[in-house]
Amino acid sequence: MITLILFTTGIAITNFLVPSNKVWVSSIAQSAALSLLSLIVLTNHWTSSWHNLSSTLASDTISAPLIILSCWLCPIALIASKGHLNKASSLNQRMFISLVIIITGALIITFSSLELLLFYVAFETTLIPTLILITRWGAQMERFQAGLYFMFYTLFGSLPLLISLIAIYSSSTSLSIPNVELIWWTENSINSLTMWWALSIIAFLIKMPIYGFHLWLPKAHVEAPVAGSMILAAILLKLGGYGLTRLISLFSTISLNYLSLVLIVFCSWGALVTSIICIRQTDLKALIAYSSVGHMSVVAAAIFSGTNWGLNGALMLMIAHGLVSSALFSMANTVYERSGTRTLAITRGLKMLLPLSTLWWLLMCAANLGLPPSPNLIGEILILSSLISWSVWLFPILGFATVFGAIYSLMIFQMSNQGTPSSNVANIAPSFSREHLLASLHILPLVLIIINPMSTLISWLK
Repeated sequence: MITLILFTTGIAITNFLVPSNKVWVSSIAQSAALSLLSLIVLTNHWTSSWHNLSSTLASDTISAPLIILSCWLCPIALIASKGHLNKASSLNQRMFISLVIIITGALIITFSSLELLLFYVAFETTLIPTLILITRWGAQMERFQAGLYFMFYTLFGSLPLLISLIAIYSSSTSLSIPNVELIWWTENSINSLTMWWALSIIAFLIKMPIYGFHLWLPKAHVEAPVAGSMILAAILLKLGGYGLTRLISLFSTISLNYLSLVLIVFCSWGALVTSIICIRQTDLKALIAYSSVGHMSVVAAAIFSGTNWGLNGALMLMIAHGLVSSALFSMANTVYERSGTRTLAITRGLKMLLPLSTLWWLLMCAANLGLPPSPNLIGEILILSSLISWSVWLFPILGFATVFGAIYSLMIFQMSNQGTPSSNVANIAPSFSREHLLASLHILPLVLIIINPMSTLISWLK
C-alpha cells in the first residue's frame, strides 16, 4: 500500500516537471502503470482477512477490489478529459491532472486505512479536489451552486461522524478497525450505542447517497467535467458503502435490532421512487446520476440487512456499478462534445451517426439494467435474495424498482440511438479511437468479473 501511495505522489510531482507537450502522455502512462501495480500488489491479498502492510495501512477482501477500481479508473478519467482540455493553458491542464491524482491517492488511503481517524481524514480529503473540479472546470454557471450543495451536504454529515468517532475512542481507547470492537460493547448502553450508530451513518448515507440525501448528486454530476462525473459515480459514491460496511461490524447487533427495519424500508422505497424519477428526466447526465442514487439505495439496504449474501451482493454491485456508470458518463460526454447539449430529445439518432458507439451504448445499458451475464445481475440477485428473505413484504417494492430500472436503462438507449438525427447534430465528427478505447477499458473488467465473479466477493466466513 505504501508503494501505491508513493507511486501516486511521484505522478503528482512529475506532472509539473515534464514538458508541456508530454504532460498528458506522461500522466496517463504513469497512472496506467499505477493500475497495473495495484493488481500485482493486491491480488494475493484477497485470500486473507487482513494483510497488514504497515501499522496504519492494510488491505483485505473488502478494500482490495475498491482500491484496484480507484487505480483502474484514474487513467481512464484522464483519457476521457484530454479532448475538452486540449485548448486550455499548460498550467490549467497540469492542475486538472494533479487534482485527479490527489483524489486517487486519497481514495487509496481511505480504503486501506486501519485507523478510523485516518479513514475520516482521508474520507474528507476527497471533498476539496472534487469541489475544485466541479467549480473550476464545470460546463455552466450553475456549477457554483452545485459546488455549494456538494460542500454543505458533505460537511453536514461530517460533524456527526467525527463526534461518533470521538465517542468510540473515549470508550475503547482505540480506533483500530480490527480491535475496537472488543472493548466497544462492554462499556456502552443500548441507548448510547443506538445514538452513535445513527450519527455515524449520516455521512455515509449522504456520500452514497440514498434517496432523501441525494439532492447534491444530480447537480454535481450535471455540472462536473467528465473526469469529475466518472470519479464521483465510480468511486466517491462507494466511499459511503465502504464506510457502512466497516462500521456495521461495530454496531451490527444495534443496527439489526433497532434501526435496520426503518433503514431497509426507507432505502427500498427510495430505490423505487428514484427509478420512477429517472423515467421523467430529459437531461442525459441527470438521468444517469439518478440511476446511481437508485442503485446505491439498494446497496445500502443490503448492507443494513447484515447478511452474508447482502454484503457480498453490495460489494459486487458497487464494483459493477462503478464501471458501468463511469462508462455511461464517458459516452454521454462524447455526445455532449459533439452536439453541445445533453437533452435527450435533441441527441437522438446516434445509431446513424456513430454506428460503432451504438454497440457500447447497448452493452452498457444492458449491464445497467442487470441483463445476464453481467456482474450487476449477480449483485442484484444476491441483494434481492437477502432482502426478500429478510422480509417478504419488500418483494413488490423491489420488484417494481427492478422493472422501472429496466425501463429507464432501455430508455437511455432508445432515445439516444434510435430515431432520425436532428439538424444540429447531423454533421458531427466521427468516433475517435480514444473513445472506443475508453469503452473497451470499462468492458474488460466486467468481462473478467463475469468469468470469475468470486474474485470480488467478500470472504466473511474466513
